[in-house]
Amino acid sequence: MKKHLFHSLTMLLCLTAILGISVLTGCSAKKNSQALTKVTLNEVAHSIFYAPMYVAIENGYFKEEGIDLTLVTGFGADKTMTAVLSGEADIGFMGPETTVYTYNEGAKDYVVNFAQLTQRAGNFLVAREEMPDFTWENLKGCEVLGGRKGGMPEMIFEYILKQNNIDPSSDLTIDQSIDFGSTAAAFSGGKGDFSVEFEPGATSLELAGEGYVVASLGVDSGYVPYTAFSAKSEYIEKNPEVIQQFTNALQKGMIYTRSHTPEEIAEVIAPQFKETDSDTLTAIVARYHEQDTWKENLVFEKGSYELLLDILSDAGELSGSPAYEDLVDTTYAEKAANP
Repeated sequence: MKKHLFHSLTMLLCLTAILGISVLTGCSAKKNSQALTKVTLNEVAHSIFYAPMYVAIENGYFKEEGIDLTLVTGFGADKTMTAVLSGEADIGFMGPETTVYTYNEGAKDYVVNFAQLTQRAGNFLVAREEMPDFTWENLKGCEVLGGRKGGMPEMIFEYILKQNNIDPSSDLTIDQSIDFGSTAAAFSGGKGDFSVEFEPGATSLELAGEGYVVASLGVDSGYVPYTAFSAKSEYIEKNPEVIQQFTNALQKGMIYTRSHTPEEIAEVIAPQFKETDSDTLTAIVARYHEQDTWKENLVFEKGSYELLLDILSDAGELSGSPAYEDLVDTTYAEKAANP
């Protein structure tokens, strides 16, 4: 009888212990889940050009920093900015020219850039035939499929033309009527003599034998602040820890990208581009890697901002010159680079 009672008590204690551990584990998991801060990021486009960001996502760097990230594609800087201004997105990833436009339009809660990702343009000039001796002079008298007026792709293209003494308005025809992401299909269908293409459009045209990359706008334009992460000034003021955690995760992604091979990077970001085969993905990453596309850190320097204003002015898109200190906050990027 005593033995049976001892056995029952032992079983009861074991069950209690197990239940206790289960409850504690459940509470811990719930606590960890609750500890993650939900952040919605709206990206201007979903492109291999932004590899460090996808590395940060796929390697779990955002979760390590306490962020539960939701990624939404805006399909255009204007749409991404609208999402940020409306509160639909917490953070926007787009060309920083859009923050200048918004500030000049008198937005009270204007949008501030806190991290720069790319330091070169990410598009390429595609021709209908191989042109090993291509020069920008070859565009004279031709039709080129360009980008949206006032957007960085188009402004960088025109900037390069002017640097080569080519008048964008009279020396060639630039078709700006085609939606972002549709130019490769239009070019494949016979529209234009040349097309300004992002990846994977440029490589896809080459693989199909329908186009050939003859120039890199990223190389020919030099270092420019092409894309940056930004948020409304009020959001940054109220959520400095979130902005720091977000920037820390990005910096980890940047470090990985700059210290690994295109093959390794392609393998990590493959889940983000399931429609792109491994060889093509690797080739595209290699193309961006070779032209020093990604910054070593995320600091948006003053010289880069001033170059941005020069490009906007040159394109006739600058109605005012906001101070660097108003539209750029380097606090978070500097801390992420020097923890």
